[in-house]
Amino acid sequence: MSTPSDRRAGWLAGTAPALGREHQYWLTRPGALTAGLQRLGRVRLRVLRERAEGLCRNEAWMLGLAPRSPIWAREIVMSINGVDSVLARSVTPLAASHAWWQGMRRLRSRPLADMLYADPRISRSPFYTRRLDRWQPLYRALRAGLPEAACAAPALLARCSVFRRGGQPLSVAECFLPGFWRLAAAYQPAGANERRHGPPFPATHQA
Repeated sequence: MSTPSDRRAGWLAGTAPALGREHQYWLTRPGALTAGLQRLGRVRLRVLRERAEGLCRNEAWMLGLAPRSPIWAREIVMSINGVDSVLARSVTPLAASHAWWQGMRRLRSRPLADMLYADPRISRSPFYTRRLDRWQPLYRALRAGLPEAACAAPALLARCSVFRRGGQPLSVAECFLPGFWRLAAAYQPAGANERRHGPPFPATHQA
């Protein structure tokens, strides 16, 4: 018998209790991740690839579609002060990429956040998290775009959520690379005590 986690390809609702507060904070941080990264340093985004492809079985639950359904996929890396920090993969039904989510095709080197957080019609699901494994499309993106980091895959933490507009889904999966945690640990802003020891942020909100 399959479990809910099995049906979500190993993604867990929320975060594992054993994770430290710093990990839990970033894995469930609401709002635009890009804005959070900018507090750590200068953020640069580079596109690894954008293309039409068939929906992977391990992503099918995110969009509620059958495997191999046509989708539009975008894979990017965000660096902080020159350190590769977050790998992200966004997918939406191919038809939606010409309709409700057509802006996804025109972003170029701008972050997805530019089209997600100004429209009150867009909602966001709770976060799901997991450690990366080789069956995940995120891992294949990592191996293709950052092969030197792929060997660390079992230790890498990732999160995903699904945005909806006009009933059409757009899933965003983000993997935190080893360099990110070193930068996050060294960050000591004013109010850091509240950030590290205050109550955790809720995982569900309106985008």
